[in-house]
Amino acid sequence: VQLQASGGGLVQPGDSLRLSCAASGRTFRTSTVGWFRQAPGKEREFVAGIRWNSRHTYYSDSVKGRFTISRDSAENTVYLQMNSLKPEDTAVYFCAVDYNMILSQLRFETAYDYWGQGTQVTVSS
Repeated sequence: VQLQASGGGLVQPGDSLRLSCAASGRTFRTSTVGWFRQAPGKEREFVAGIRWNSRHTYYSDSVKGRFTISRDSAENTVYLQMNSLKPEDTAVYFCAVDYNMILSQLRFETAYDYWGQGTQVTVSS
């Protein structure tokens, strides 16, 4: 499976962006899809995840209430709607997928087998 992340850009604090993660070569069906981000000089961190079949969603504390992860089966795409963006949200955002996820591992990047290339999000006034 190949993942293509898109939708990043330069926005001001308080603005919104929607990131997309499209899959090719295999559907997302039965998978767990995660969004991670990596800021300069920092480790990559979990942002949000979704279990495709159940649609159960998971968020880091830093984005809960501001970000929403969702999926579109017809488009074979996972979205990350980001509202009320803050300068500390600035990072490269990556999507990743795994087809044999153990729920307790969902927040760990090592649990994901396939990764997209990343899309830059910059929040600055």
